[in-house]
Amino acid sequence: MMAAFTLSQFRSGIAYLALFFGASVFLPASAAITVILACAAIFLGWGLLRPVARTIATLILIVTVLALAFDPRVLGSAMQSMAGIVGLILSVMVLSGVLGTSKDLEVISRSLFRGQSSSRYMGLSFGTGILAIPLNFGSVGLVASMIGARVKLSGDDAASRNAARAVIRGFGASPMGSPLSVAVVMTVTLLPGLASWSLLAWSIPFAVIYLMMGIWFREKETSGKDSIEMVESGSEDAAEALGAWARFIGLALFVSLEAFAFNTWAGLRYSQAVTISCLTVAALCLLVRRVSTGTARLPTLANVVNELAIMGGASFLGGALAVTALNSLGDDFALSAGAYSLAACCIPWVFYLGGMVAVNPIVTATVIGGVMGPIWPQASLVALGLGMVTGWGITIAGTPYSANALLLERFTGYHARIAAYGWNLKYSFLFLGLSGGLCAALVLAAPILGQTS
Repeated sequence: MMAAFTLSQFRSGIAYLALFFGASVFLPASAAITVILACAAIFLGWGLLRPVARTIATLILIVTVLALAFDPRVLGSAMQSMAGIVGLILSVMVLSGVLGTSKDLEVISRSLFRGQSSSRYMGLSFGTGILAIPLNFGSVGLVASMIGARVKLSGDDAASRNAARAVIRGFGASPMGSPLSVAVVMTVTLLPGLASWSLLAWSIPFAVIYLMMGIWFREKETSGKDSIEMVESGSEDAAEALGAWARFIGLALFVSLEAFAFNTWAGLRYSQAVTISCLTVAALCLLVRRVSTGTARLPTLANVVNELAIMGGASFLGGALAVTALNSLGDDFALSAGAYSLAACCIPWVFYLGGMVAVNPIVTATVIGGVMGPIWPQASLVALGLGMVTGWGITIAGTPYSANALLLERFTGYHARIAAYGWNLKYSFLFLGLSGGLCAALVLAAPILGQTS
């Protein structure tokens, strides 16, 4: 037991070192050191890895050997791609770990289950989306665990299934509209000419519509209850719930605005700005906790090896595929003028089709951004970015291999394939069509908008 405990501490320490070098981009060779440390943490935690994570870790080794033997430039691109995502993943996990022990979250999560059927659904979907801004997929685990407890207590019914629908769709909206989401950060990083605010100006309204339309894609509830009964009913009143929500939303806004400030005025890349913002807020929360309670501990990073392997490894593989594709296509590769609108229309569907066969959206985004970004017309770059983030969000809500679908299955017992295809297939197709149409329209309208501005 002592050896296991020591190995866990050692793995957490290596992960924190990877986080340090991931945030310290000004240091020489920081990207290579970050990737080496992240891979060390992954392989030290081999026994904790899920099958898909082990497959990706094995592919990292294979690609590294092949790149060293045939084309070292592929390895350089892959390491740069992975280094940026590793710092982001670890900083978000630290912030999530710090906030996860907050009493406000208990009050917030219970408040989501109150009200009539329609208002409860909207509260759960929007609430999960807001919780996902700083908590990432921890928001799914938080709310889904309460749904699972309700299913065990009272059995499966339409109210529980609608709650599960709301949670999975709420998390699906996060990649579209959260300034701190991996999807937005990667898209802005892969498309250097795209400002985060211009992307979010389109993606946030799309995410809001995505959540609001869900009220027409759920089951009819006939119980007539004003709330879903939970195992433990909270004693907090509306004022306490409102205060908890205000503090949490204020914190999410602070992190987002800090990231924008670092990106705009300090000149940091958006991924670096988000990483540093998350760490700053986590440090402030720990300081406040230390002053108020006398104790504050850093959350362990020993158990993030699956996230590092799946998301970091996917970014590594995507970076390798992107540079390989560019080398194969040649420097003079370009689309015809009329093909960009068709490509924009297809991008969300490419994400979804990849997700159906277990291709991580990070791989899809890295390849699309790496290949299409350099040749895409600057005037319509927002169409490419919007297609990427909306396709990403629809994919993780509508395919059975995403982390949130698997978390929902673990906590509630609702099979991931049923949630993805039984509940969300028509919903996903509707918004894939809307997203593709909007992106194509933005490409076609770009010359007109450019003349009027």
